[in-house]
Amino acid sequence: MQRIDELHLNYPFCQSRMIRGLRWQQGLEVGRRQIKAMKRMGIEAIYRRPNTSKPVPGHMIYPYLLRNLSVVRPNEVWAMGISVQQEAA
Repeated sequence: MQRIDELHLNYPFCQSRMIRGLRWQQGLEVGRRQIKAMKRMGIEAIYRRPNTSKPVPGHMIYPYLLRNLSVVRPNEVWAMGISVQQEAA
């Protein structure tokens, strides 16, 4: 745990997988589960988290078309999704 703390002070952006890799480079066979001691020690990686809750200015806000519609029968409302699958090179 002391060595994990030292590595975290040197590399505060490292998560458990990267710290496991650093320990492996030092010649120690350590599993990622053992590095989970970071959670018990209260150590957390410092990195920029995605900010997905703020809308981007200029993007169109689409209306919800079913808001005031009461669906009472089967097949009255349909939904469809489109996904794009890329071919492996």
